[in-house]
Amino acid sequence: MNDALTLTQENQNVDVAGQLAVDVPTLAADELWRMNAYWRAANYISVGQMYLYDNPLLLEPLTMSHVKPLVVSHWGTTPGQNFIYVHLNRVIKNHDLDMIYIAGPGHGGPAIVGNVYLEGTWSEVYPNISQDEAGLKKLFKQFSFPGGISSHVAPTTPGSIHEGGELGYSLSHAFGAAFDNPNLIVACVIGDGEAETGPLATAWQSTRFLDPVTDGAVLPILHLNGYKISNPTLLARIAHDELEQFLRGCGWEPYFVEGDDPATMHELMARATDTVIAQIRQLQTVARSTESVTRSRWPMIVLRSPKGWTGPKSVDGLQIEGTFRSHQVPLLVDAHHSEHLAQLESWMKSYKAQELFDSSGRLIAKLAEMAPKGLRRMGANPNANGGLLLRDLHMPDFRVHAVQISSPGAVFAQDTLVLGEFFKDIIKLNPDNFRIFGPDETLSNLLGAVFDVTNRQWDMATVANDEFLAPTGRVLDSMLSEHQCEGWLEGYLLTGRHGLFNSYEAFIRIIDSMFSQHAKWLKVTKELAWRRPIASLNYLLASHVWQQDHNGFTHQDPGFLDHVINKKADIVRVYLPPDANCLLSTFDHCLRSRNYVNVVVAGKHALPQWLTMDEAVVHCTQGVGIWHWASNDQDSEPDVVMACCGDTPTLEILAAVSILREHLPDLRIRVINVVDLMKLQSASEHPHGLSDADYDSLFTKDKHIIFGFHGYPCLVHRLTYRRNNRNLHVRGYKEEGTITTAFDIRVQNDLDRFHLVQDVVDRLPHLGSRGAYLKQMVQDKLVQHKLYINQYGEDLPEIRNWKWGASI
Repeated sequence: MNDALTLTQENQNVDVAGQLAVDVPTLAADELWRMNAYWRAANYISVGQMYLYDNPLLLEPLTMSHVKPLVVSHWGTTPGQNFIYVHLNRVIKNHDLDMIYIAGPGHGGPAIVGNVYLEGTWSEVYPNISQDEAGLKKLFKQFSFPGGISSHVAPTTPGSIHEGGELGYSLSHAFGAAFDNPNLIVACVIGDGEAETGPLATAWQSTRFLDPVTDGAVLPILHLNGYKISNPTLLARIAHDELEQFLRGCGWEPYFVEGDDPATMHELMARATDTVIAQIRQLQTVARSTESVTRSRWPMIVLRSPKGWTGPKSVDGLQIEGTFRSHQVPLLVDAHHSEHLAQLESWMKSYKAQELFDSSGRLIAKLAEMAPKGLRRMGANPNANGGLLLRDLHMPDFRVHAVQISSPGAVFAQDTLVLGEFFKDIIKLNPDNFRIFGPDETLSNLLGAVFDVTNRQWDMATVANDEFLAPTGRVLDSMLSEHQCEGWLEGYLLTGRHGLFNSYEAFIRIIDSMFSQHAKWLKVTKELAWRRPIASLNYLLASHVWQQDHNGFTHQDPGFLDHVINKKADIVRVYLPPDANCLLSTFDHCLRSRNYVNVVVAGKHALPQWLTMDEAVVHCTQGVGIWHWASNDQDSEPDVVMACCGDTPTLEILAAVSILREHLPDLRIRVINVVDLMKLQSASEHPHGLSDADYDSLFTKDKHIIFGFHGYPCLVHRLTYRRNNRNLHVRGYKEEGTITTAFDIRVQNDLDRFHLVQDVVDRLPHLGSRGAYLKQMVQDKLVQHKLYINQYGEDLPEIRNWKWGASI
């Protein structure tokens, strides 16, 4: 492999500061030795974590008793990440940088853990892992070992905001961290396998949304080591000029560092990092000192080095270094491969640990001083423990946006349109601490009021008829990528800010795995006292399954709720407010919360409004309750319980109740509305869950419950399977839909008022003849409905104009 640095600026013999960049070495001889020695120390500690159970400094001959019985790790990316970390330490010290490190190839856990240990942060966070031989032994043993830490970068790793299992999201997280963080540089290492994922391939475009005045900088380091688990990587095999053109087309100025000779590579990498830092500072200085809006290219580094660099060259006649075989454990050392023990010992001794650590096992002083100090250490940077920097939002009074209710159902309103006014006030009060993210759906979801006080952030050309585009803005919704919106928001939250993601309900499923990783991150951080709580991840799911405009079957999928409730009960919350006032109260609560994932489902079409603001606050605080004004069982036991969760099911349940009360006035009906879905679960399983006594008090122990639900019916059955009352009949979405009217979607899924009335009659045989006649009446209505929509293309007037208490 040739060793070369390609400077892609026009004057490639001169760096940004105007100094000679080719003929004059960047590293003096002593600094070069120390850089390489520090790298050797990081590599040694990485291998020790992978393999050693004891004898951490190899002070005695290595035996099988010193080796872990099960070696689980990934070596291929590790030496390259160690190399990068050492060079970032150098520029942090030389330029007094505020920088964090995101490890996209997250399986390189040995590298990040080792470097955080060498810089001293690990021992400060975990005092039992001391800076000596005993501490090294504990550090090695805990890695990928029962009761220890995982083999990848995780919440347990100081300095990390990116879980090692989140392949594809590193660059999105990096940009989220940089937004509204003008002094921060986010170094993001991207593996060439990760670079093949859809989210990462899209994330290169994030330069189009970074404001050099108000935001920080992202420094991608694309690490081309050539291979994935067992295949070559695409970007490592395409021609140099093709890769350069691709990156430049995405808005980057790439600097290539390529080779395998350590001395030459250190010099090239030092020159490259100095160049890109100078370019970042120059770009920001120009932008912040002038009113120029000229878009500039941001610099990045492409590091091409062998996979498994400095590891075993070959094992059992097969090449290891520079091949896919170095991806995981390059050298098996166990009872079946004891012949490899000597090769492991030789590999570890090649790093010459006796030159790196003193007799007590501490890194020698001349190497230790190379790491940054205090909070400048990447493992100790407060931005990587965002709760340390978290400021409460200045919250406006949501009550000023209340929909005025004279009587239940008398007023119609568009819930998310009302919510948009509340968000507008939040943005005004929090100009640098709150953002809205979404894939081009802010206006569609009727949150357009926010554009009265802010713009969409957009650092590209604008033309006539563009709306709300500016270099600075509090809304990031100009990129049609759920992956980027989710990744940006997560990075923003993890570094101590607040925000929300608004999306169509059906398409939030695109980020199922991203949500899962964030929920897992929160679960682990709750168990780490040193990790401070961060603002909750808030979702607003609008344009939901029951809203039919020109959208058909493709836009119908409420399954995100099913996915969410699989996560730990102390992390997830799901809310389905029935009207605008409840929606306002719910979001006020969610935006004040910490360390949760809050999912809120709300509609944007005009629907009846049920509760006054005071009633809504009480109802949302309780999460579930009897609506006495809709019920008539106050002086007796109910004959049937009519329950609802979600705005559309609430409408249909109440319409059904209205029909039942008109035609069967003696029937005793209890109406229950659920806002907090987790109230249905047992208190032993979820902190919001109702006790058995409270559940039975509301839903009774044995009466039939007709439950109208927003999502898949089986979800309610899952949540209530331990309850005493087994007479639960849930009506919800069951994968029926097409281009049709709004009411017909409910009919097709048996959630409409007529099917609900039939359901009650079928469950109560004592209704006799009166029930039979009512059932025939609603069956006739269903036929009439179908004939009408097929002729006129809209719902029956009595459906469109229905109000609470109206008859059929």
